[in-house]
Amino acid sequence: MGKNPPRTRMRGPARRAVITGAALELFAGKGYHGTSLGEIAARAGVARTVLYDHFPSKRGLLLAVMQEQNTALMSHVGARITAVGAAEDRMRSTIDAYFSFTETRSAARRLLFDHANEDDPEIRIVRQGIRESRAQAVTSLLADDMRAMGVDPREPIAEAMVELIITGLDGVAQWWERNPDMPRSLLVEGVARLLWNGLGRPR
Repeated sequence: MGKNPPRTRMRGPARRAVITGAALELFAGKGYHGTSLGEIAARAGVARTVLYDHFPSKRGLLLAVMQEQNTALMSHVGARITAVGAAEDRMRSTIDAYFSFTETRSAARRLLFDHANEDDPEIRIVRQGIRESRAQAVTSLLADDMRAMGVDPREPIAEAMVELIITGLDGVAQWWERNPDMPRSLLVEGVARLLWNGLGRPR
């Protein structure tokens, strides 16, 4: 009889990715307090002691997952903002990028935007920091476009405008989750028309 092939030992980075993937799904679905480390370990297929090799606590795991997913979001959307092309085309492409992120990574969107009521001061501080850094990053990416429309990107109003756009897009993403039959293309077209033309300039 032949011997069974030796089991391949998962390397540290790969195991960490499996753990954060399991944590993302559970935190997004059940919230921070509704999720236990035992559940995460079971979903990831690792012993709880292995989980502690990578993350010191449940809070540390949540914060790591939030930072990881925010980086992924900014990379996905930021590439469209800074692409070559006319401002209107880049805006439409950026809107599509956010909705495509929502469509393919819905758990990440829910974790970053929906679960904002954790009763934990450190988590609230980190979440607020992520939100502010995201707005600042988008403001920086849009700096040339803002100057072209007469807005100084260094002024507080510029960041407030970006916050309006981000919050508005996510509000539409939440609506889309409740109305999944809406084609993404129509959603992008409607939002782009509103943002580019406004309510006072019919197209």
